[in-house]
Parts: sequence; C-alpha cells; structure tokens
Amino acid sequence: MTDASFKDIPELFEVEIGEALTARTESLSSFRELGPPDLCHIVKSTGRTGQRDLGSFHFVSGVDASSSASLAAYINSLTYAIEDNSAWFSKGSVWKVRNGCYCCFNAFSRVDIRVDVKIPGGVHAYVVDLRGERHEASPDMWQETYVSALLRAILYSDDPTYWLEAYRKLDPITSGEGEVKFLQAVEALFMKGWQVGSDPEIQVATIVSNHLTAGVLKYFGASGRYQQAANLFEKLAVKEPEVASLLAKSYIGMNEEVKAVQIMSAAMKRTPHSYTLLHVQSDFLRSKGRAGWALKLAKEAVNCAPSEFVTWEKLTELYIDAKDYESALLTLNSCPMFTYNGKDAHRPIPTSRVHLPFKRQISDILPEKQKTEDDEADPALLRLPAPGLRGTWARAYSLLTRLVSDIGWDELLKTRSAVFVMEEEYRMQKSHADLQMSTESDIERELAAAANGEVGGVVQSEQNGAAGKENGENGHGHEEAAESPRASQDMFSFTNKRLCERWLDNLFMVLYEDLRVWTIFRAEVAHFKTQHVAYRKTGLEWEILGDLGLRLHHKEDAKEAYQRCLDTARYAQKPWAKLLEMFAEEGDITRTIQTAIRVAAYQYADYTEMTYPSLISESFFKLGQIHGHAKISFTLLSMGLPDPVLKIMDGYLQYGKTFKVEGYDF
Repeated sequence: MTDASFKDIPELFEVEIGEALTARTESLSSFRELGPPDLCHIVKSTGRTGQRDLGSFHFVSGVDASSSASLAAYINSLTYAIEDNSAWFSKGSVWKVRNGCYCCFNAFSRVDIRVDVKIPGGVHAYVVDLRGERHEASPDMWQETYVSALLRAILYSDDPTYWLEAYRKLDPITSGEGEVKFLQAVEALFMKGWQVGSDPEIQVATIVSNHLTAGVLKYFGASGRYQQAANLFEKLAVKEPEVASLLAKSYIGMNEEVKAVQIMSAAMKRTPHSYTLLHVQSDFLRSKGRAGWALKLAKEAVNCAPSEFVTWEKLTELYIDAKDYESALLTLNSCPMFTYNGKDAHRPIPTSRVHLPFKRQISDILPEKQKTEDDEADPALLRLPAPGLRGTWARAYSLLTRLVSDIGWDELLKTRSAVFVMEEEYRMQKSHADLQMSTESDIERELAAAANGEVGGVVQSEQNGAAGKENGENGHGHEEAAESPRASQDMFSFTNKRLCERWLDNLFMVLYEDLRVWTIFRAEVAHFKTQHVAYRKTGLEWEILGDLGLRLHHKEDAKEAYQRCLDTARYAQKPWAKLLEMFAEEGDITRTIQTAIRVAAYQYADYTEMTYPSLISESFFKLGQIHGHAKISFTLLSMGLPDPVLKIMDGYLQYGKTFKVEGYDF
C-alpha cells in the first residue's frame, strides 16, 4: 500500500471511499464566513480485479479557482506525484489516480463549487448548496469562488492558531498578470464584500471593514506596495464615499501624506460619521505627536459606532498614551465583547492511515520530529489561561498588560479601586442601607401603635400625652440615628464609581496569574545567577516563558527565553518565528537570515510552499528597504547553504524582483 502514496504530498486515507466528501456536504451549513481551505479528494486504483480502490484526501489553498479547467489541472498534476518504487523486473501492482474531486467554498453565495475529474475521461463542474442539492455553476459564481479562494490563501497563510493536518499551502499569485486579474475581480465584487464576514473584533461587517478589504490591505501592505491598492480604491471611491478611509490609509503607506490629508478633509464633509475614517485621521495625528487631537477624534468615533469594540479599543490606547490611566480603565470596562467563533474548519473524520512525507531536501537542518522530554513542562506553566484568549478578549488583555507595563501592578490596583466599586465598599454600603431600612420600620411601628390606642378615659389621654411626648423625643432621636447612615452612605456613594464588568474582573485574575509566574521565574533566575549555577528548563518551558515575556512587554527577557529554547533538541517552529520578527525589526541582517532559513525549513516540512504573504517574505522586505535585496542575496551565498535550501530562500527575493518590491533594484 506504500506505493499508493504521493511522493511529497500529505494524505489522509479514508476508511470508506467518499467519507470526506459526505462530511464536507453535511458541514456546509456550519460555515459562517470565508469557509475552510479547499478539499482535494482522490481515488486510486491498480486496475486489477479483486484489488480494492483507495480513497484519500488533503487540504490545499492557493490553487487558481477561476475555472473548472484550472482545478482539473491541479488534480491532473497529482497523477505524476505517486511514488513509483517498482523495479523494471517486478510484477507488483501499479497504483494510478482513477478520479478526483476538488471542492472550493464560495463565501459570497454560500455554496460549494466542485469539479469531478475522471482519468481518462471528462471534467464535470457543479454547485452544491447548503441543503446538498446540485446546480449548474454560473460565470459570476466562478468569479466569487476565485476571490474566496484567494482570500483564504492570503488570510490563512501565517495564522499560527489555524492548523489542519495534511494542509498544503501554495502561492496564490505568482505573476503580474495574476495580480491584475485579482484586482479586477476584487473591483467587481467590492460592494458584496460585507457578505464574506469580518475579523472577530468587528461586530458588523461593512463595505470597508470585511475580509475582502483586509485581504487586499494585507497582500499589498505586507510588501509595502500600496500603489496598486490606492489605484483600486481611487476607482471605488467614486461610487462609494466610505472607501476614502482605505484610500487615505494607502496614501499614508506610500508616504504621500499631503494627498492623504486632502482626501481625509474632503471625505469628512461627505461622511462625517464614518468611524473608519476618524480612526485613520486619529492614527495619522498620533504618529505626528498630536495626541490631544487624536483623542478628540477617537471620542467622536466612539459616538459614531458605540457598539464596535475597535472604537473603544482605540480610545483606551490614546488614554494610555496620554497617561490618563483612570479614564483608560473606565473605557476598557465599557468595551463591548463578542463571542469568538474562530475560522471555519472541516469536521474531523476517522482515517485508516495518515501519510505525511518529510521533505528530503530540508530534513538535514531540522531536529528529529519526535516527542522528547523537552516537550514536557511544569503544569503551572501549562495551565496559564492567557494563551487561550482569542478575539476581543485577547485584544482587551493586551491593553491591560500595556497598562500594567506602564504603571506597575500596585498602581494598577490603586487605579482600579479608585474607579470601580470594590467588594468591601459594596458590603459597607449594603450594611448601612439595611440599618437605615430597619430604623425607618421601627419609627413606622411606633407611630402606628400611638395612632391605634385601646385604653379609654383620662388614663388614655394622659398616656397618649406622655406617649406623644416620648414619641416626639424618640422620633427626634431616630432622625439623628437615621442621619448617620445617610452621611456614611454619601461617603460610599456609587455615583462617582462604576461596577467592574465580570469579564474585566476575570482578565485581572488572568493577569495576576501571568505576573505571579513571571515574578517567580525572574526571582529563580536571579538566585541561580548569584549561586553561579546553570538555570535549566525544558524546551517547551522556555517557549512558554518567552510567550509570557512578550505578553507582559518584557521583550529582551522574552528574546533570551526563545534563544534558550533553541539550545534544546526540540522540534518547534515558534521560537524561530518569534526571533525572526524581533531580528527583522532590529534590522539585524545576519541573524534575520539565519533564523529565516530555519523557519523556511519548518514551513516546507509542514507543506507550506508559498512565498508570499509569509513571515519570511515580510522580514526580508523590511530588511530590503534598509539594506537592499542584493546585500541579502550575497549574505545568503556567503553562508554556503545546500542547493535546495538556497533555492527556497532565493525564491523570496525572486518574488520581490517579479513584483518590484522596494529595494529589489539595489
């Protein structure tokens, strides 16, 4: 059965042929936004009677989904990828691809486009709707499917939280013609962009805040080629005034600030209540040191879109910049929080066998992919709740960590008690309120008894007189007694304080756990240094501590932890990727390239064969703006890398040359 496997392509073999397609059809109605990556289902046969056919599948993104021919071509390319281990004299069975089915989700029309390919034979394309019924595919549907597939390839390209077994990532756009085709399709579908959904931090997808605009800005922004995005938005701004915010953002990215200011000024007269436009202006003023003006615009954005998390988040950031920590905490408390749904994924199905071939050309520079003692960690580190935060919760937590980084834990607690009602104050308030209620009820009882006297005659009148006098004195006494709770109540009045939201209370507990673990770690390090003893941790523990350091804004300590993680023989991409980001930001060309080689090896081992957009290409393009691509190329050559690895690394620079990324010509 080994001969039935593909040479360098991952596969999951089914128990029963067609299970993966059935599971996908049943899951269609659960796809909420962009949908999952494309599914490629293959049936292999030897052609011999009595030999059972095999069904396998894998996931893929980056394949051109503009027509049935391009999808059929991908399946056809797999016919040449089957391992042929048979010698010329052997009489063993030869496995061949008999038929295949390529499934691609259309996020605009919420349908699945499928292409059945029979080899030899014909190609049949059809649409499967959410009820599982088949329809004919129209040209408009093909265009929507093409854009949906590209957006998935761009937005899922480097998301570390989205992982699928046997997921192959290919380059979505490889030539200038492909880019022009993408821009034309985006222009045609731009007004439908809200249909594909938006980031989890945005409650309501709009024409300018959705996955389509996010994909365009990520694709052109990561390489600093905003000119193409600006050209697109120029055309669209004529039809839709709100696009001015995206156009201004593109011009700022191109360093055409005067043009951007003119666009923003004109747009404010047409769409004064666009929070995206106010945010672009606010960011621009913030970058110019005009924090006061930026703050006013952020407040206006909150008034325009009070139900959006991003408007409150921006206002909180600006309050922190202005060192108005009480207002920052109150604003953070007002943030609307949304349920995190995550990206669409396939329903897992049982498999008979998993085939994950290891790329031969890069296996030499990576450690063995097996579990060791370096993959174990202290339960206290594994139980930290912060890494599990997603969406608005993660963004709110990063604001809280920024606050504690600026003012410290003790000062943060003082600020918290100054703006929020604390439990002790609430108890005192409640006890004073209860005392006041019991005092008032005593007065009412005595007055009722005095009014309903039962003894007659003189005795009654005398008693009444005495009782009246006594009641007058007692009444005055009760009034005095009742005044003291009111005076205390004023001291603990709720009017000048707010109740802390439960979710923010929980985030304070999460922050406390992070700070507790970090303080213990730093104390241990200091102790071991004074004792001149080596401080040892497992690879996974160093990685967790590196993540913790980054969350708490201790960048240098985090970098040290990641570097210590690399000293262990653990198979892990994350520490390399984090260090790559740090070195690229610092402009350290040699160390950036050294870490990029390892990250590229890990990515290729996980079947990520795409050049852009990726973390490595972004890091190279960042360096290219300072040093130029020629220097990066010569540094790579001087390292004496194996040819396959050098070819992979050179691919990132070739992309820059093809698309004329800044720095490609020097």
